[in-house]
Amino acid sequence: MEHVPALDEDLKKTLGPATAKVLAEQLGLHTALDLLHHYPRKYAERGELTALTELADQLDEHVTVVAQVADARILTFNGGRGKRLEVTITDGNGRLQLVFFGAGVHKPHKELLPGTRAMFAGKVGMFNRKLQLSHPAYEPLGADASDQDAATAFAGRLIPIYPACAKLESWKIAKCVDAVLPSARETVDPLPPALREGRGLVPLTEALLKIHRPATKADVEDARQRLKWDEAFVLQVALARRRRADSQLPAVPRRPAPGGLLDAFDAKLPFTLTEGQQSVSKEIFDDLATEHPMHRLLQGEVGSGKTMVALRAMLAVVDCGGQAAMLAPTEVLAQQHHRSITEMMGELAEGGMLGGSDQGTKVVLLTGSMGMPARRKALLDLVTGEAGIVIGTHALIEDKVQFHDLGLVVVDEQHRFGVEQRDALRSKGKQPPHLLVMTATPIPRTVAMTVFGDLETSVLDQLPAGRSPIATHVVPAKDKPHFLARAWERVREEVGKGHQAYVVCPRIGDEETADPKKKSAEADGDKRPPLAVLEIADELRGGALAGLSVEVLHGRMDPADKDDVMRRFAAGEVKVLVATTVIEVGVNVPNSTVMVIMDADRFGVSQLHQLRGRVGRGSAPGLCLLVSEMHEASPARARLAAVAATLDGFELSRIDLEQRREGDVLGQAQSGVRSSLRMLAVIDDEEVIAQAREEATRVVADDPELERLPGLKLALDALLDTEREQYLEKG
Repeated sequence: MEHVPALDEDLKKTLGPATAKVLAEQLGLHTALDLLHHYPRKYAERGELTALTELADQLDEHVTVVAQVADARILTFNGGRGKRLEVTITDGNGRLQLVFFGAGVHKPHKELLPGTRAMFAGKVGMFNRKLQLSHPAYEPLGADASDQDAATAFAGRLIPIYPACAKLESWKIAKCVDAVLPSARETVDPLPPALREGRGLVPLTEALLKIHRPATKADVEDARQRLKWDEAFVLQVALARRRRADSQLPAVPRRPAPGGLLDAFDAKLPFTLTEGQQSVSKEIFDDLATEHPMHRLLQGEVGSGKTMVALRAMLAVVDCGGQAAMLAPTEVLAQQHHRSITEMMGELAEGGMLGGSDQGTKVVLLTGSMGMPARRKALLDLVTGEAGIVIGTHALIEDKVQFHDLGLVVVDEQHRFGVEQRDALRSKGKQPPHLLVMTATPIPRTVAMTVFGDLETSVLDQLPAGRSPIATHVVPAKDKPHFLARAWERVREEVGKGHQAYVVCPRIGDEETADPKKKSAEADGDKRPPLAVLEIADELRGGALAGLSVEVLHGRMDPADKDDVMRRFAAGEVKVLVATTVIEVGVNVPNSTVMVIMDADRFGVSQLHQLRGRVGRGSAPGLCLLVSEMHEASPARARLAAVAATLDGFELSRIDLEQRREGDVLGQAQSGVRSSLRMLAVIDDEEVIAQAREEATRVVADDPELERLPGLKLALDALLDTEREQYLEKG
């Protein structure tokens, strides 16, 4: 009788230690169940060739292609002592060169004859500006006697192409899957039978067999639809249970006192709040007034006035005797928030101080680099309740920080914080404080529903009156160097009008002597290191911007120096600030009208949109210049063109997410956990996610402990191991 591997059986038993080690280390696959959920990323048909034209987007990545040999020739070098085999393969649309060196040329020279069809796997490289695979592994798909096994295995079927790695090609992974496929019939189905039948979904066992060994494209579609539902539903059940648990927690209702601090603040505002700010504030105030903790996500366009909304929420809490803490990801941002909030509040931020208002409170700053006396004073103000508002970095989370009565936690730029940090701050309240999470990266509704499904969402999409439009242009520095010269002229013109400018670079430039291997690899390939703040600042001081005050700002500077530069830039003494992305969020200097982003292709779409939001914050129009050396037809230039074409952050975030893997969407980089979404694409599968959320809410309301659904409980436990539970809480 055949051995059927148990689902939780270590792959060593089934596949042997060497293969199991590669699967574990390279692909994170440890058990038969892991391997069953390692789905093919695409399928090749025997009559259809895989597009080689897409490889330009996959430089330095391991790929598998199905193609036909067009020609093969052996070249000699070093006076005939060295041999190189060059094989050209084609798929009818594109061509790609394969190269083999030395003693490794003879076997492929015999096997890869013109007309031979094969699967090729290797790392996409660049040589002499041409894409190539060097020493790829290959598996012929011919029909002659020597290829009979491969031909039989794939006869009349779709060829699954698996996400692979250098040490294990796709076809070897396919053989590993064959070994564990019999255990698919042992899987426990997580979907309630009524849901599965009502939605016309195939059973899980059938879905796993069809995804790995489909006979037709319809098989693949059936399997995908089913497996997407599993992922969406289990995730939404986890979030629905968290929402339910949160709604059971007690919290102190915080209602602003009439004629108190909030009213005094509103009365001195020199402008009217936008309709969006007013309606979002109402949602927040309604939440704060309840006896359960608020869990709200406030997302909005760059410059839509989120800080103002958050400040009014904090003042409402202070009004009724509580304290509010704002957690910022960097010292630059914490200092900027502290400065702008104390400026907005004026004498109301000087409660108990000479010249301060009777209705006021103290607003304190707490960061890791503060001197001991200032730090001691801030800690004392917090524990006595003298300070109603504290703004700080992760220093707020330390054990010695105690609050008198913490009522509200505002987390700025949520994606930069691990869940332990957020919870450590929330645990400082006598009862769970209310929570407001802010993000300046607009998130499409479906992503918010998947990632922040346990939070209610408020959106600010109006810009305050007086904000100016920002014109954005791509500057092709390599094709048209005079465009770059003109960019620096525009900076001079803006400074001449009394305005200021940012120049952003991807790298600092004070790194220890970089890894020599990496340097030579960059020299051999066509890449140069990203442009650096310190180098560009020196060039500009001695060249295009000579005579202007040019200063630098980056994350490795001493905090006091950083603060000094920001103060002088805000005061208008510094005309041009050359910086890294430390200025990406929260920095508010209304007099800055122009930004030049060097090597703009090295930044993501959302990051460029964030950076651009630093200009056009006053009454003068903003200008953002995206400098790139990439050629016009490259995907990187298409990305930059998309940023230049729209100021709609929600539209740009869709483009950004469509270009990224779903794992990035869920922030797995922050958590170190593989994405639980292998089949579901949050942008494409909006409908499934929305329907799964409805079904999950219904199931959890009916059976909160899932006692009648053991299969679902099992799937949930697998998703929510300790690490993943934290990951789900937006690690």
